[in-house]
Amino acid sequence: MAKKRPQTKARKPQPTNRAGAAGADGQVPVVGAREPCPCGSGRRYKACHGRAAAQAATELVQRPFEGLPGEGDWVALRELVPAATVQLTLREPLPEDVPSVTLATVLPMAWPALRRDDGSVLIGLQNDTASGDISRDLADTLQRALTAKPGTPVQGRRAPVDGPRLQDLLDPEGAFEPVVHSGFEFWVPDAENATPEVTASLERANAAAIPTVKLKGVDAAYWCETPEKNHLRWVMPYGEEQLLDALARLHAAGRSSLGEDTRLVGSFRAHGLTVPVWDLPAGVGAEDVEEPAAAFAERLATALASDAPLTADERRARGGLTNRQVTLS
Repeated sequence: MAKKRPQTKARKPQPTNRAGAAGADGQVPVVGAREPCPCGSGRRYKACHGRAAAQAATELVQRPFEGLPGEGDWVALRELVPAATVQLTLREPLPEDVPSVTLATVLPMAWPALRRDDGSVLIGLQNDTASGDISRDLADTLQRALTAKPGTPVQGRRAPVDGPRLQDLLDPEGAFEPVVHSGFEFWVPDAENATPEVTASLERANAAAIPTVKLKGVDAAYWCETPEKNHLRWVMPYGEEQLLDALARLHAAGRSSLGEDTRLVGSFRAHGLTVPVWDLPAGVGAEDVEEPAAAFAERLATALASDAPLTADERRARGGLTNRQVTLS
């Protein structure tokens, strides 16, 4: 008769000497899901700090810039505009050694942020983010940039789940006034003394930039030039269903264009807002659509105020506008 093997209790995970792996700022580094958690608990990362990190990475904030001044321009600079900067105003006074904080569409080598030699801070907007909340990731980058050593870039990381958002750091009454540039020379105060890597990155970025102009008479509307035709892409703050109904009313009535040979071709969604797009003839510049865009804004306001059911023609127009796929290029 075979003897029964003595039963042994499963060993409990023992704390490891990796407890000191947490950074000086208290943040636990990201490791493989099955590796021991750097916090020293003895559990696998996926069952410990990785659980909160995964939750932060999967929960998408649909309107990350909601509540910030210039929400439409935030969306445009994130998705549409190649080269632009905006001076940011924080709720709290800046440290004495930080003369200014500037938001930029992109930075050299796709750095999330840069602390210049003079102490000023540049924050890149168009970088990939580690979580589903762009606002929280940018706020974390901003806070780290304020204390970074002058002359150094700030590397990306996953922001703490309970960290502040831009809405917590920026002055809600501060102006948000984008300055659109023809190239990326704002990267380097002294281009002649830039490193070869920065110079090469600057040349590549300038070659790929699509000429873009922000309209002066309406909010968050950007003209851009492409080889075959020009476009106007206009980030609008209205509810999607209400806006599509209003656009359909105008389109069915033949009042949705911005002048001769221009055409409303559809719209797309970006960060919770709807962006109608017009095709423009190659010869139509930004100045040429200033007055037509202002006139369209008045027609749109009237259409938005209507609560009458859509007619058959308006429903067909709405379906056509909704089904058209519009790309960002």
